[in-house]
Amino acid sequence: MKLRRLPHLGAIRAFDAVARHSSFKLAAEEIGVTSTAISHQIRQLEETLGQRLFIRSARAVTLTASGEILFRASENMFTTLREAVTLIEAGAPPDALTLSTTSNFLTNWLVPRLPLLHRQLPDLELRFHSSTSLVDVRGAMADCAIRYSMQADESLESTLLWRDRFVLVASPALRLQSPEDLAGLTLFHIENRHVPIPEPDWQHWKETFGPAELAVQAGIRFDDETHAIQAAIAGQGVLLASELLIQYPLAQGLLHIALPGALPGGNYYFVTSAEKATRRDVQQFKQWLIHAFNNVTLSQIGAQPAR
Repeated sequence: MKLRRLPHLGAIRAFDAVARHSSFKLAAEEIGVTSTAISHQIRQLEETLGQRLFIRSARAVTLTASGEILFRASENMFTTLREAVTLIEAGAPPDALTLSTTSNFLTNWLVPRLPLLHRQLPDLELRFHSSTSLVDVRGAMADCAIRYSMQADESLESTLLWRDRFVLVASPALRLQSPEDLAGLTLFHIENRHVPIPEPDWQHWKETFGPAELAVQAGIRFDDETHAIQAAIAGQGVLLASELLIQYPLAQGLLHIALPGALPGGNYYFVTSAEKATRRDVQQFKQWLIHAFNNVTLSQIGAQPAR
């Protein structure tokens, strides 16, 4: 027996929409085409089946007996399809894990460790969202974040990774040996620091470690700590820097902690939503971060991993 060729799925979809709404206009709005296009598809479908499917009047669009038979089938078919799509979307793993963090942390801490991350978690696909604004990890823009703050956000799943400090760094070429030597050097300032409080600026350093005659308003101002770090590496001045963000230049001998002392910093937290915290990729990445933060190079900077 020769199988009869089924009508085009697009025509069946148009029919189903008209039958549900009892309106060509509303069906067209649902599908996103014109009423004329819907009428054309219904006419072709009726010609293919050799049956009228709708009775059109000025007041309403009603199904014929043949239309009723087809509608029962189309309703079941599209309901099954919608349920299948919902199940697939709910059970499918995300294409990538999206991390939101600052460009300073991304550039100076995470990017140098990406080869290690890839070796240890080769199946983890990461996408980065770089911003100083707080992105809602409960939404679609990001799955998790590295945040720098004074305390944890109790509305989210927060894991303390690191207690930061700020140290005075310079290029070894400057031969800085005592606080009094600062008077002859260019001070680098970082603007728009909102964390920590109080701000680890030169006024705070002067009050804590001296020297009393230090001209704390003089120098060069940056709105990005990464640029200031690069200028310090070039020997152009001295910087109060997050000890976490300068680990690599310290290890490579490009910078050194020029004078003893440190100012309190903020805390680095890994945050995600309660719902996303159970995802396997989120858990894997969090554990990798905890291990990486607990195994940073501590010998030169006296840093403080989370306890």
